[in-house]
Amino acid sequence: MNNTRDTGHILENIVFLELKRRKSEVFVGKASAGEVGFVTNGASGMAYYQIAETVANPAALERELASLQSVRDSHPEHLITMDDVRPISHDGIQQVYALDWLLAQDGRS
Repeated sequence: MNNTRDTGHILENIVFLELKRRKSEVFVGKASAGEVGFVTNGASGMAYYQIAETVANPAALERELASLQSVRDSHPEHLITMDDVRPISHDGIQQVYALDWLLAQDGRS
């Protein structure tokens, strides 16, 4: 029996369920540079979400940002990780700590 946990997939499932609660529509997205975790369409408009367990490694950060960077519109873009850091902007892509995002009361993220 394999007891290893895939924390990244668990985090994606948690974010998906929370997005379903906060937004009216949630889709898996495709971009020229690969898959975008989720695309939402709700009362506040469209938004893009990429989910990763960690982007502490520069190569991982580059990989996770690439699909969002290939989206060429003005809708909000978010990178949600388990890296316990203050919110960071990567040229407009907002990186946020997953627990902070989950506890946000305003639901705008």
